[in-house]
Order: sequence, then C-alpha cells, then structure tokens
Amino acid sequence: MVVLGLGRFGKSLALELMAQGSEVLGVDASEAVIERVSGRLTHAAVADTTDEVSLRQLSVHQYDRAVVGIGSDLEASLLTASALINMKVPNVWAKAISNAHARILTQIGVHHVVRPEHDMGKRVAHLVRGAMMDYIEFDDGFAMVKTAAPAFSVGAALGETAIRSKYGVTVVAIKRPGEGFTYATADTVVAPGDTIIVSGQIRDTERFAELT
Repeated sequence: MVVLGLGRFGKSLALELMAQGSEVLGVDASEAVIERVSGRLTHAAVADTTDEVSLRQLSVHQYDRAVVGIGSDLEASLLTASALINMKVPNVWAKAISNAHARILTQIGVHHVVRPEHDMGKRVAHLVRGAMMDYIEFDDGFAMVKTAAPAFSVGAALGETAIRSKYGVTVVAIKRPGEGFTYATADTVVAPGDTIIVSGQIRDTERFAELT
C-alpha cells in the first residue's frame, strides 16, 4: 500500500494500516514530515508526489493500491491522482475536501473518493441527537444503526414484533449487557437492556431509533 501525502489524514491512515499488518510506503514532499514517521512505516520517502518520474523511481507503479491523502492543496491532489492513473495503479483512493474536488477526482479516473470531514460530520449529526449509539451510512441511502431495543420489543421474539413490516428495518444483531454481539434471528427474544443493530433506508433507521 502506498500513501501519498502524510498530513493528519494520510499519517493516521498509514499508521492504522501498519497496525493492521499491511506494509506501507509513505511519501511526502516534506522532509520534516518524513522524519516524524521514519521507523513507523515499512518505508518512508521524501518526494514530489506530483512528479510521475519520482514516483516510478520509488516503484509506486508496482503497488496495487494507493491513497492520495492530500486535501488542502487542490493542485497537488489532482496532479498526484493523475500520475497514479497514468501509471495504471489498479486501485486509487483519494481524499476530497469539497463536492467539486470529489467530482474532478472522479472525472480523472480515481476509483474511490472519500470525504472524511464531510462523512464524519454527517455521522456525528445523527449521534448528537441522542437516539443512536452509532451510525454508519452506505451508498444509495442505506444505513446501519446501533440503538437500544425499544420497549415494545422486550420479551418478544423478533419474528413476533413485525419490526420489518411495520418500520422497514431489519434487526441484524443483538447484544446482551456484558456479552458480545450475536446474529439475530426470528426466534431471538429481546431482553431488557439489550442493544440492537438495525439496517435499512436512512430515514427508516432514524425513525426506528427515535422509538427508544
């Protein structure tokens, strides 16, 4: 894995990948930045990430995945992503800081565009309302929500509560206090204090969480 641009996002990503057992080449134009991660990544190099020749010298084109962690310098972000596309890196991820930035990255061929600040803001907005313990949003308006089991479901098997037909969500997992999550089935009986994970369309999961 190659991470190009080791600002807050890129550095955090690179170190987490290392913690998960991946080998990581980190590249940044700043010598001071590279000094701070030296010894913490598999390889770290000072180079102009927008220069395709420099990237080839580091064998970036031989990696199957690369992440452009540059956000605030729009020109550097786009030129770096373009170099990776030109080198035919199979999977290119890039950070975007605006809708326009994301659109241009997509237009030049970036395979996966992420907006960490935007996505985190949406997630926190759901959490601060207090109805959810955790929230994950996927494509096409689909979400998974961690929430307390509503009172009407306690003491009943999930198949008897008709949660799916009434509220448009599916209970996929359940957690008893002091225990881990287990997959939920129609025969799972909800107990007081249980935490559940439900999936469905965003608005449906929001409405269901508000029942608790």
